[in-house]
Amino acid sequence: MSTHTLRAASVQFQHRASDKAYNLGRIADFTREAAAAGVQLLVFPEMCITGYWHVPKLDVAALEALAEPLAGPSISAVRTLAAMHGIAIGAGWLERADDGRLFNSYAVCMPDGSQHVHRKLHAFEHPHIHSGERYTVFDTPWGIRAGILICWDNNLVENARATALAGASLLIAPHQTGGTNSRSPHAMKPIPLQKWHERVSNPAAIEAEFRGPNGREWLLRWLPSRAHDNGMFVIFSNGVGQDEDEVRTGNAMLLDPYGRIIAETWAAADAMVVADLDLGLIDMSTGQRWLRGRRPELYEVLTQRRGDELDPRAARFSTASTHKET
Repeated sequence: MSTHTLRAASVQFQHRASDKAYNLGRIADFTREAAAAGVQLLVFPEMCITGYWHVPKLDVAALEALAEPLAGPSISAVRTLAAMHGIAIGAGWLERADDGRLFNSYAVCMPDGSQHVHRKLHAFEHPHIHSGERYTVFDTPWGIRAGILICWDNNLVENARATALAGASLLIAPHQTGGTNSRSPHAMKPIPLQKWHERVSNPAAIEAEFRGPNGREWLLRWLPSRAHDNGMFVIFSNGVGQDEDEVRTGNAMLLDPYGRIIAETWAAADAMVVADLDLGLIDMSTGQRWLRGRRPELYEVLTQRRGDELDPRAARFSTASTHKET
């Protein structure tokens, strides 16, 4: 078995709405810390550069003003950090494409100046934000292929499987989740903002929420299966703390191809977790053996419509009780 390892890190931090300078400053802080620890791949949350849950409240003009192209100042700053510190960095922002459309996007900037961009496949944050149309899988300097899925992309099992079938054995999974008001009766529910505000005076209360059914317990219902069933390492990054009327639950973690958590935090604070990924685990992992045991001739049903499919934006904006399915 190979002993080749990849040192990776996942960050959770509380962004400030529309404050790109502050958010990029936090990215720079964690990049310096990660580089000092020998990290080779550093993963930040979804839309952490622009902010997240204030976006549905913006009018089109404000949304357009917040968006930037890939070559804009924000991703250029991340690309500079990656080159300066010799580390691959992934971060999310609101992208303005060449054709003018807006996307919830995520860029992984490599130390050599190259970059790989994923556009969220199931965008629901604003009627003016479009959903992406392709999977994102790419070669890395570490001898494996990596894929990116943003937040709700990861909830749909087909997306993780398609990413694995495209050759990914490492899934970068940035989120803004936890404490959401799901319609499903036995899924996540809101966390009282007071518990976040009292995190210093009453740390046990917010820790119980982060580790409970509105945070870690919900993640453990499905996240390890994405790693296990597809034989992939998964790097889960998330926001933390108050985001408008919701509390993000952090729970940054790294999982191996058997679905085992190899590093995690439930701190109610900005934090980073680091782990050495043993790439020798991939080839004989259960999920990789299952991939090789597939019978594609049986799977035509997977590409057929049931008839009750909803556009993510329609689902979001026709239902006042939730912003996210689980």
